[in-house]
Amino acid sequence: MEVFAVEGLPEVRPGDDVAGLVAERADLRDGDVLCVASTVVSKAAGRQADLDEYTAGEQARRIAEAIEAVAGERKDPRFAQAVIDESEEVLTEAPFVLAVTRFGHITVNAGIDRSNVPGADLLLLPEDPTGSAERLRADIREQTGADVAVIVTDTSGRPFRLGQRGVALGWAGIPAARDWRGEHDREGRELSATVQAVVDELAAAGNLVTGEGAGGTPVAVVRGFDFGDHAGSDSLYREEDSDIVREALREWSL
Repeated sequence: MEVFAVEGLPEVRPGDDVAGLVAERADLRDGDVLCVASTVVSKAAGRQADLDEYTAGEQARRIAEAIEAVAGERKDPRFAQAVIDESEEVLTEAPFVLAVTRFGHITVNAGIDRSNVPGADLLLLPEDPTGSAERLRADIREQTGADVAVIVTDTSGRPFRLGQRGVALGWAGIPAARDWRGEHDREGRELSATVQAVVDELAAAGNLVTGEGAGGTPVAVVRGFDFGDHAGSDSLYREEDSDIVREALREWSL
């Protein structure tokens, strides 16, 4: 398997054809997996905003005050309002805002970015990352003839571990997970709980070569990945009724 970055991509702006920009710079082949950072998907879709567009409500002001009291960090209440507006639910308010996005991803500050946003204060996550992945896949096929899979990625922390790693927000042309349940290990024991989050693992592999910060590039190609003869699943986000961490956070915040 190979993983390589697509070099030479320009700064993406609202209305840009991301598929076209990638197709001009990468010799894509059938079976490739294209890992595209959510930042460029959002920029092309015009998902940029200024703090002046938001009027902080009571919850936003309370969040800003709580963060300052607990973490000693001043948080603009308008930023807190942007996070609330992009969220289905706020799970924690301090020392940071942990929020459920409208498409099911749980992350700090609803994934809103304040870096590398030319001409604006904020960059919001794509409204529908899987829909974006499906459109990119169709556009790539139309422009190049290549049948690729597409994963819209972001970087995110993980409980109990330091640091960020690539994760999948949306995907098309590939199942989200390999389902090993019902298969057997080397000792012949039947597997009952193993589901492998393939799109997250591919997003993390892509992130190794795209990099972070000013020197990074937002698109990577994974070539030669074989999903294998396993059952596939499109489930990635844990259902609420089986999410004991989310339930515990709700109880803790009461």
